Amino acid sequence: QLVESGGGSVQAGGSLRLSCAASGYTTTPNYMAWFRQAPGKEREGVAAILTTRGTIYIADSVKDRFTLSRDNALHLQMDSLKPEDTAMYYCASRQYWKSGGWFAEYDTWGQGTQVTVS
Repeated sequence: QLVESGGGSVQAGGSLRLSCAASGYTTTPNYMAWFRQAPGKEREGVAAILTTRGTIYIADSVKDRFTLSRDNALHLQMDSLKPEDTAMYYCASRQYWKSGGWFAEYDTWGQGTQVTVS
């Protein structure tokens, strides 16, 4: 089970920190990621991590503003937020690398947390 927290409303230029806590796993999933989906738009991968090595991938669209970190949870630090960052943000996990890349074929999803930037 993945549980997101930290969403909310913020003015443009502000910051938010999202967190994703994983529970019920025998071992930590090998891959964890953040996705977002704005109304009327396709889901977009934002950031991902290979937990066993700490290797991080950030989408080009946000890499100058978002950072990913992990301790007991997976955190997405979002700075210099823009109205176009408004979306539902989801945490997801998978065990294995997929040929589609960092954001392909995640099989476990959280409920999401809303981020609104005005």
